[in-house]
Amino acid sequence: MNFGRQDSAIRGWRAAIALMILALFAVAPARAQMPNITAQLVAETQTPAPGSTTSIALTMDPAKGWHGYWVNGGDAGFGLSVEWNAPEGVHIAPFQYPVPEPLILFGMMNHVYEHPYALLADVRVDKSVAPGTDLTVSGIANWLACTDKVCVPEKAVISVKLVAGNGAIAAAERERFDAWRARLPQPLGQPGRWERRGDMLRFAVPLPKSMSLTTPHLFAETQNLVDYAAPQSFSRNGDDIIIETKAKGEAAGMVAALLKLDAARGLSVRFEPGAVPAPGERIATGTASGASAFDMALFWTALGGAIVGGLILNLMPCVFPILSLKALSLARSGGEPRAAKVEGLAYTAGAVITALLLGGLLLGLRAAGEQVGWAFQLQHPLSVLILLLLAVAITLNLAGTYELPSFGGGAKLSEKGGATGGFWTGALAAFVATPCSGPLLGAALGATLVLPAWAALPIFGGLGLGLALPFLAIAFLPALRNRLPKPGPWMAKFRRWMAVPMALTALALGWLLWRQLGGAAMLAYPAIATIMAALFLWHYGAIQRGDRRHWVLGAAGLLFVGSFAGAAAESLTFERQASLWGSTFSPEALAKAQTTGQPVFVYFTADWCLSCKANEAGAINREAVQKAFDKAGVVTLVGDWTNGDPVITRTLAEHGRNSVPLYLWYAPGAAKPEILPQILTPGMLVEKAKER
Repeated sequence: MNFGRQDSAIRGWRAAIALMILALFAVAPARAQMPNITAQLVAETQTPAPGSTTSIALTMDPAKGWHGYWVNGGDAGFGLSVEWNAPEGVHIAPFQYPVPEPLILFGMMNHVYEHPYALLADVRVDKSVAPGTDLTVSGIANWLACTDKVCVPEKAVISVKLVAGNGAIAAAERERFDAWRARLPQPLGQPGRWERRGDMLRFAVPLPKSMSLTTPHLFAETQNLVDYAAPQSFSRNGDDIIIETKAKGEAAGMVAALLKLDAARGLSVRFEPGAVPAPGERIATGTASGASAFDMALFWTALGGAIVGGLILNLMPCVFPILSLKALSLARSGGEPRAAKVEGLAYTAGAVITALLLGGLLLGLRAAGEQVGWAFQLQHPLSVLILLLLAVAITLNLAGTYELPSFGGGAKLSEKGGATGGFWTGALAAFVATPCSGPLLGAALGATLVLPAWAALPIFGGLGLGLALPFLAIAFLPALRNRLPKPGPWMAKFRRWMAVPMALTALALGWLLWRQLGGAAMLAYPAIATIMAALFLWHYGAIQRGDRRHWVLGAAGLLFVGSFAGAAAESLTFERQASLWGSTFSPEALAKAQTTGQPVFVYFTADWCLSCKANEAGAINREAVQKAFDKAGVVTLVGDWTNGDPVITRTLAEHGRNSVPLYLWYAPGAAKPEILPQILTPGMLVEKAKER
């Protein structure tokens, strides 16, 4: 086998998912104390003879629920690699892999080992090596360990002590290595043939009729060849096994694969291009329907959770200002059925499309190697500044400073304004609702870490649909719509009152920008940009009322453009220094804290996460909690995700989360944490501190 193929680029959308997983967890902290797959290097003989070849084995023992990968991991995985440190005169061949198992997760095919397995490699010792020479072999092994929810790259230093000697092999070691060799695929003595027919691949494996196949499966070792998750058809035509499956990639020439015969037997086959006979008598194959049904159940569960979470999200404080806008537009429709339905559908479209766009952008950034998570747009000061300017513009509009057709146009524009205003209101709601989605959608959004794109995007769309459901119900249910107040003079006052929550939103965004930039000194450009935007809109309103001084508008616009450019440049170069209660989280700080023998409380937060701030003010920072923590010697570590942090993103993903808040409690001596609820109470934390 060509072990180096595992590092070749994978094309196609499934490959993008694989790259996303690798990028997301590329430097995730390995748990040296409790690895998910335990690796140990052993030798068939401790005294290899000079001029001979012996074998070493790397035994891999996955923990319950975890699995490792074959040399070609399939759609979302990779095999093992080793950086060897071998003494002079010792040559180590690539590892040979046992026959893997096919495993479908969320529509992706994985080539895995769910039980203990061993990789074997030949070690050749030069004849020139003197007897008694220390031939200890060591290296750094890297592999991917996964469950059906999360993947963690792991590494270990592996070594085995060898001394040049007589090559004697103990009977027990020979028996153990022979058992491992029996699980390696056998090389087929003659090549097979393969051909392309449109989007299908056809393979012919020369295999006598006497050879039986009980659970056949073709594992392609060559990359960019087959659609791993596509169905495989097996039939027999004389002494040929005919395999047909879907193509994916542009591989050509000689290709390599492993044909699994049954649970433990397989053949390594080299295929050369050539004509493949017609299919013959069909061979029954085992299916992964049970796994697929289980995965689909998880998909539907995540989708349902996203919809319900989006529905509840309407009650969260970060959505309330947007609800104010929508309440105004629904009241303006006056209960007219067609106008209400148009606006309700437009609002729903805006919310769903925006959620899909944010989700698609998130998946694309991950595939490109960025360490980002949900609400990533609020982790960057420039995005917050844009939202601040938008909030100021909406506040001034509601206050009557200036008019826009979507909020204050006349009857001729009411229909167009209703649909347009509804769409953009829904889009704005979905955009700013993301900071509050963590507590409600942690598990559902966490599932998008391992879902393929076609399954992950509906989860994001479900969030937008749930957010829009109340307004959709009002639009299409007359009983609810008729309860809305009728249009009248009260609407002018109501509109101005609704400027208050939007003004509070603008103040909150200003505070967030101040926190992100680190202080008042960095706020000069953003403050000038905000003031100039307000001046521009104020004078625009004055022009609407008859003012002729257009030069004021131009001057304010120029000053706004200049100050906004300066603010953008500053925000892209400034690095924020966080200041929170507790020590700063890092994998090294966590490992050090665990060695103290004290409880460890780790919480991940962000300044734009209102639920995080509520938990900190109402529970974590309460005097009773801090006293209890001090008395129990609790070590507190804080992960600040305000501006995004790749290490925190990977840590969240390791615990099946895609957003904050996340609260972890490590009992003294515990290697794995207890994940606390996303809504904390002082009593809960005090009780945890009392546990020993």
